[in-house]
Amino acid sequence: MISMPPSERDLHAYVDHQLNDADRRLVETYLASNPEVAAQVRAWQQDAQQLRAAMSGALHSTANPELDPALIRQRLKRQTRRHLASAAVLLMAVGVGGLSGWQAREITLVSSSPPMTDAMQAYRLIAQQGILPADYKVSDDGDMQGWLDRYFSRANRLPDLSDSGFRPVSGRLLSTEQGPAAMVVYEDQSGHKISFYVRPPGPKNNLLPRGSRSDGELQAEYWSGAGYNYAMVSPSNLPAAQRLKQTTQF
Repeated sequence: MISMPPSERDLHAYVDHQLNDADRRLVETYLASNPEVAAQVRAWQQDAQQLRAAMSGALHSTANPELDPALIRQRLKRQTRRHLASAAVLLMAVGVGGLSGWQAREITLVSSSPPMTDAMQAYRLIAQQGILPADYKVSDDGDMQGWLDRYFSRANRLPDLSDSGFRPVSGRLLSTEQGPAAMVVYEDQSGHKISFYVRPPGPKNNLLPRGSRSDGELQAEYWSGAGYNYAMVSPSNLPAAQRLKQTTQF
């Protein structure tokens, strides 16, 4: 057990989620009575969040299968074909000179980036392959909502999936082109996983209508609210996946 008042080392351990439950409660009680120290700890937490978000991809790049040379060559070939296809549609639009040509071009460009692709990729890397470790794990009395609120205080509340047997067990901060993101992993007693993903809409404020799509073996339900974009990602063969598709609670 730590001594009171907590040392700077103890406070840094609190910021890094390295304290056990009893010590964490002691520190939180102390911070509630010492606003100056609490302000310093909040500043450290913000610095830690920014560092994790900025470095989340780089810290694990050597283990990332997306960096496999063969896959990179395949992606470059696909990108080349996609660019040629876009150029062909653009040429057609210029040749026709009508509105329909430009609409075809827009459809081609939008379709090359399906909504919440990053949420599905995060699920594969974290929930399926375990390549990126969790930043936060829930103990018996842990508060996943509290962890998420440290970084996304205005976002929608975590969905309650207890009726389907799922509870939040871990969280991970990520960095995306649109800004810092977070993914919360839910798990049932059989080890099946569902993820809740949140990120900003980006500089173009690309908010999403309620929708659903599949990508291989995964299904994503996505929507926007409170200034953020969200996705619930799960294997499409899970019984709970159909419930997620039908629910209107998020």
